[in-house]
Amino acid sequence: MIPGPADLLLVVDVQVDFLPGGALPVPDGDAVVRPINAIQGAFRHVALTQDWHPPGHVSFATRHSGRAPYETITLTAGEQTLWPDHCVQGTPGAGFAPGLDTSRAALVVRKGLTPDLDSYSAFLEADRTTRTGLAGALAERGIRRVVLCGLATDFCVMWSALDAREAGFEALVVEDAVAGIDVPSLAGGSLLAAWARMEAAGIGRITVADLA
Repeated sequence: MIPGPADLLLVVDVQVDFLPGGALPVPDGDAVVRPINAIQGAFRHVALTQDWHPPGHVSFATRHSGRAPYETITLTAGEQTLWPDHCVQGTPGAGFAPGLDTSRAALVVRKGLTPDLDSYSAFLEADRTTRTGLAGALAERGIRRVVLCGLATDFCVMWSALDAREAGFEALVVEDAVAGIDVPSLAGGSLLAAWARMEAAGIGRITVADLA
């Protein structure tokens, strides 16, 4: 594909805490930086997302006595996977990955700011009603197709892609510019389930070579 004026590259959560050695490392998460930098020049429009949690966020296992990371609990907004404390506002772990080119981004969407509400998606928070404003911002810019890359495939990339489709945008995932957590406690693994769910929603898969 040749990206045009109606295409946006959405770079999801490429942050220090999601890299190897970080608080919530995605296996091979650092490997996405080079391909993401390589494809940015093909796009007129680039946006970044950034997990930006307050201390004691509801998604942190430390917030819930007797609970451990990767357990699932039920909250008012629905099921919540518990995580190690990560991407806390203003900490080095919340910063963008070293080497990631952020110079071309016209928008940075910070999510997960509400202490008692998580937000995997760049478009909707976990209550599935509270909007981030991204859909409106993209519509005003004339965007019709969102191309996603970043971390993690089976959580923030997947939810952002699904909600992009729900908001009326075409959505594509650059499969060699994403990496997943693949939580083993979920039946069959969360990564396989994520790709299946995205395919069922009409979300396409492309490669870095397709954008060269």
